[in-house]
Amino acid sequence: MDPLLFLRALALGFSIAAPVGPIGALCIRRTLTQGRLAGFVTGLGAATADALYGAIAAFGLTALTTALVGISFWTRLIGGVFLIYLGVRTLLARPAAGEAAPESRRSLLGAYASSVALTLTNPATIISFLGVFAGLGIGAASGWAGALIIVAGVFAGSLAWWMLLTVVLGGVRHRLSPGVMRAINIASGLLIVGFGLAALISLIAG
Repeated sequence: MDPLLFLRALALGFSIAAPVGPIGALCIRRTLTQGRLAGFVTGLGAATADALYGAIAAFGLTALTTALVGISFWTRLIGGVFLIYLGVRTLLARPAAGEAAPESRRSLLGAYASSVALTLTNPATIISFLGVFAGLGIGAASGWAGALIIVAGVFAGSLAWWMLLTVVLGGVRHRLSPGVMRAINIASGLLIVGFGLAALISLIAG
């Protein structure tokens, strides 16, 4: 077994999580408006979904991969509509006055669940995992022990990115005025709606 397998998987998880997409926009907005914990829980949901897709690729579950690709129309449709809904809610949200209230368990669970759902409704993620795994020479051939190490590395790498992002942003949120918070809501909402519309347009174009 490759002794550097975990580090390679960790780097893969970090690199897949880092590009700014709908989850990134959502995590940034929640961190700045609701605090580090809300942003981190959002990132934790994305890392969980990344680990699930990483497991599918690492364990060589080709039948499940085929099934996921086969329902890509519906996952993109549901994901696109959900993104537009979240984007509109973000656009209409009012900046919190003063300190944000502590997040309840229910709201944190909702933040986690929405992040998991949005990440899983992007079938391109599993394709990217399969492609990168093949390019790096890791995957089902690594055996069960190797596959578990890969999944752990992907999860750790993805979570490391979200932790870094929320810690940095959480340190500056108290310096932002209500006007800046409102601008963040508008920018995040438009970006999230844009990702949702792009997903729906891809259905027509495809």
